[in-house]
Amino acid sequence: MHKNKQVLRHCPNFYRIVDFEYLEDDKLSEKLIDVYQEYVFKVNINDKKEVAKLEQLDSILSKYIDDYIFRKELKAEMKKIRVRKGEDILNAIVSWIIKVFDNYEEGYTRNIYFSRWI
Repeated sequence: MHKNKQVLRHCPNFYRIVDFEYLEDDKLSEKLIDVYQEYVFKVNINDKKEVAKLEQLDSILSKYIDDYIFRKELKAEMKKIRVRKGEDILNAIVSWIIKVFDNYEEGYTRNIYFSRWI
């Protein structure tokens, strides 16, 4: 129980992400939240790299909830994921999510979006 509190200290958006109300037919959001929950409680709290990855995943899924454009991008990119045989599936998915976010941030900062008022 004490380990769970330590892990949740690194995830300020945990309850917001877990309680996110997605559409009933949105299976990908459901799976992403399941992956997030599983990863949160699987992390070795003593490994700084894993904790940093966990904090990054927490902020990425927070962005997923808040930003419709990023949500659409991540859904499209998640269909392209490939996991090699013998590779840890959970870590591969988390690494892919982080990679997609980094690519999104890089592309998004280069493009300027103007909203159009009608």
